[in-house]
Amino acid sequence: MRYFYVGATPETDRQALAAIRHSVADGFGVAVREVELPAIEFAFDAGRGQYGSIQVLEMLNRFCPADALKLLAVIERDLFIPVLTFVFGQAQLGGRVGVVSLARLRQEFYALSPHEAILLERAQKEALHETGHLFGLVHCAERRCAMSLATSVKQIDGKDAAFCGPCSARLRRGARES
Repeated sequence: MRYFYVGATPETDRQALAAIRHSVADGFGVAVREVELPAIEFAFDAGRGQYGSIQVLEMLNRFCPADALKLLAVIERDLFIPVLTFVFGQAQLGGRVGVVSLARLRQEFYALSPHEAILLERAQKEALHETGHLFGLVHCAERRCAMSLATSVKQIDGKDAAFCGPCSARLRRGARES
């Protein structure tokens, strides 16, 4: 049997990790296991003060368990790719590994009071989004769909923690074809 792994670095918020694990299991109907991931200090870019998500994905590819269908990492560090100021997460389209960062999903990042419920809701939406990419879904024009592109937390907050009808149908078709 193959499993969908949700991994976390040691400092990752365990409540958010549990919410993501349940969201992925329910949203994709897969058996989910947890795995502890190493720290990602190797990916730190001192010039930007952020962590390179490409380097994190490369490490995840090497770390991915042999019985893994997919591996989604959940981390606390702020991520970037060279062409963007930041990313909430990144995943290989149709690939095996992806990552979600909780850093910019937290109210505190924007100098607001902590709010656990908001963090958990945003984390679930981003996990669905990145996992959708892992299963071959591309960005969706429907703003409420979990697969819509979000470049701000306001856009994440406007999404549903679910896929629109066409994206759900593409997922079901993909599952039958694999």
